Amino acid sequence: MSDYRTEHDSMGELRVPAAALYGAQTQRAVQNFPISGLRMPRGFIRALGLIKAAMAQVNADLGHLKPGVAKAIRKAAERVAAGEFDAEFPIDVFQTGSGTSTNMNANEVIATLANRAGGKLAVHPNDHVNMGQSSNDAIPTAIGVSGVLAVHEQLLPALKHLRATIEKRAKSLTKVVKTGRTHLMDAMPLTFAQEFGAWAAQLSSGIERLEDSTRRLRRLPLGGTAIGTGINADPRQGKLAAKALTALAGVKFESAPNLFEGIASQDAAVELSGQLNALACTLMKIANDLRWMNSGPLAGLGEIELPALQPGSSIMPGKVNPVIPEAVAMVCAQIIGNHATITIAGQSGNFQLNVMLPVIAYNLLQSIELAANVSRQLADAAIAGLAVREDRVREALARNPILVTALNPVVGYEKAAAMAKKAYRERRPILDVAREESGLSDAELARLLDPAALTRGGIHGGGGSAGG
Repeated sequence: MSDYRTEHDSMGELRVPAAALYGAQTQRAVQNFPISGLRMPRGFIRALGLIKAAMAQVNADLGHLKPGVAKAIRKAAERVAAGEFDAEFPIDVFQTGSGTSTNMNANEVIATLANRAGGKLAVHPNDHVNMGQSSNDAIPTAIGVSGVLAVHEQLLPALKHLRATIEKRAKSLTKVVKTGRTHLMDAMPLTFAQEFGAWAAQLSSGIERLEDSTRRLRRLPLGGTAIGTGINADPRQGKLAAKALTALAGVKFESAPNLFEGIASQDAAVELSGQLNALACTLMKIANDLRWMNSGPLAGLGEIELPALQPGSSIMPGKVNPVIPEAVAMVCAQIIGNHATITIAGQSGNFQLNVMLPVIAYNLLQSIELAANVSRQLADAAIAGLAVREDRVREALARNPILVTALNPVVGYEKAAAMAKKAYRERRPILDVAREESGLSDAELARLLDPAALTRGGIHGGGGSAGG
């Protein structure tokens, strides 16, 4: 029995582990939701701590909290935000849809820490730590704060690092020409720099989308309390809290222009998840391009060699697999699945409150973290160290009949198509067939069918039919 103590809340008494910093409401949630073993993410607990610290300061500045009580709450909340007490947040992700249990978990832990700081403060979880707040505005605010911080501190730097790594490799490969592919079939040539440059451009677009969507996630509904009317809150509180959070977090936040929207809906979180979904498509494309280019090395395309990181088979000696692109692809599948969950959760706002807030927070922060981590790994463990097999690339390029496209303006589409089919059929370089069939000089053919020149586009012919 000494392992437990008795606590009480509005529903009565309850046994709580003796060493726990939390109280009865947290313990009830632990008992009510033994569902997944998944807990709210570190970034979310950090955001809750920052919110409680900011609100303590604001309530003191407005004269609603005694300075000593506010100081004790603020110091305790900042320790929670720093991660000192993550083990004191045991509640399952799959809990009450408003996140009330996690909000009270934070209130109870912070109140206990504040009371242990010394003096006779008698800090109460609801009356003091939760002053001027409701779970209904604090939890959506925590989603906004944690999402914005995760994007700006983790994801954007990782994506910019990946883009810079790709651009550096592209710069070193501006003169290496390869066969392009559409429908997985041979197409006109391009340089590795052009191919890699498309990846970098996709990432730039993704970065722009993320930066734009976080503009709306910065708008915090704190101050709206239960449904948006601001009951039991000073009307000055929301704007002051946003300023205080900006100072604490080092990232700009603002009070939502419509507090009802911020509590009733999670459209901003769904929007950010949508941009993460688009980013997953980008990363999946890059990963799969790398897998195809690396395939073989003898029976596949074999255009590049990715760094050999580990044995690829428990039975086939010497086999090496593209493990980093495979990990990227799995992360992308997870992010896409998370977006489906967030979409369903986002439309679960009934009247004045969304009731799937914890699962939105969990999936959103997981997607951001996964994307950030795998982007750095893709850059450092795959792209930075890949080697181009130039001999294999040149061999395939020389045998590519699609180069005949450059002769369309001279000999016409149908004659060019016949030459391409003959080259395919006889497995001969297109230059040899064109020398026999086109009537053009070797010098003219060399000029027209120069793969490097073809990567620059334009019309290379000197007259004749334009083809079809």
